[in-house]
Amino acid sequence: MQTSPTAQASPGRAGLAGADRAPLPELPAAAPATDADLRELYRLMTAVRQLDLAAVAWQRQGILPAYAPELGQEAAQVASALALDLSRDFAFPTYRELGVARAAGVDMVEYMSTHLATWHGGFWDAAATHVAPIQAVVAGSVLHAVGWAHGQTLQARAASAQSSPEASALGVAITYLGDGASSQGDVHEAMNFAGVFRAPVVFFVQNNGWAISVPTERQVAGGSVAARGAGYSIPALQVDGNDAAAVLEATRRAVAHARAGHGPVIVEAMTYRRGPHATSDDPGRYRTLDEERTDGGADPLLRLRERLLGEGIADEAELEAADAAGAAEAEAVREGVLALGPRPGAEMFDLVFTEPTDELLRQKAAWREESEHA
Repeated sequence: MQTSPTAQASPGRAGLAGADRAPLPELPAAAPATDADLRELYRLMTAVRQLDLAAVAWQRQGILPAYAPELGQEAAQVASALALDLSRDFAFPTYRELGVARAAGVDMVEYMSTHLATWHGGFWDAAATHVAPIQAVVAGSVLHAVGWAHGQTLQARAASAQSSPEASALGVAITYLGDGASSQGDVHEAMNFAGVFRAPVVFFVQNNGWAISVPTERQVAGGSVAARGAGYSIPALQVDGNDAAAVLEATRRAVAHARAGHGPVIVEAMTYRRGPHATSDDPGRYRTLDEERTDGGADPLLRLRERLLGEGIADEAELEAADAAGAAEAEAVREGVLALGPRPGAEMFDLVFTEPTDELLRQKAAWREESEHA
């Protein structure tokens, strides 16, 4: 019996899927969080906590039409953002990264303009802050991050060919996604491309236990996003997402690996979404308050506060002052949001193309005629 050539194994390719595959590289060590780091983490986390709770109240009061809370995820967001060098790195958020934006220095009134439905993506200058606009498409930000990161690789390669000192200044992208978003095809495409081209990008997964109403174990095979990294030859770290110091160190390690030109890293922060998916969601339909208390683990803000006090890094007066500053900031943001007002309607035509099409101009003229008539 003859064997078809197509049925024969290819020895040259067998090693790619077998024992000859190179082991994943070890990530570099990173300095642990200093006392100053821990105090800064608390200052930012308490500000984020109070602003986040206030935003939910504003939605209930009719100030905001919608909002996606992040209660319980402050440590993961603030600590990961503090690991960046935003003079050269770039953060690509979703719709839930208020903590990242605040830690990166984004103006919170400009940030809230999206939730007010005043401006798509946010008013802030993304080029100046190195924080991309809010991304409402689930997993959409991972593609943008990988594209930007690959651009950094190409720029560094061109600079190296010209013997430019800029060759070593490799910027790192960090892109945020949830355990639910990890089931999107875009994440596979992004990780595969980043793995092949060794793009300097950190995939920061906030595994908060829920994809809206679906628990992680029902939509992430194996229960871990970090475990998928091996399939893309991407090293991965899984970290306690409620421990701000641990998240800071893990993200620093990932960023250092990517900056050195060794390619992407996955950081999976295991945390818990303590509130609803969004203000339109009712978590009581799919989990009980007792389950929420049991599964939520230690509150990240209270956990950090206890450490600061227990180790003598800060005293009650210092922490209460930070809490008061956060409350004052939230009130100032509320006043700023109320003062925003509507945007000129013509912007929906003026900011579509650099050179408007004839059809767009026709639509603008028709809109102007109708609005002036009204």
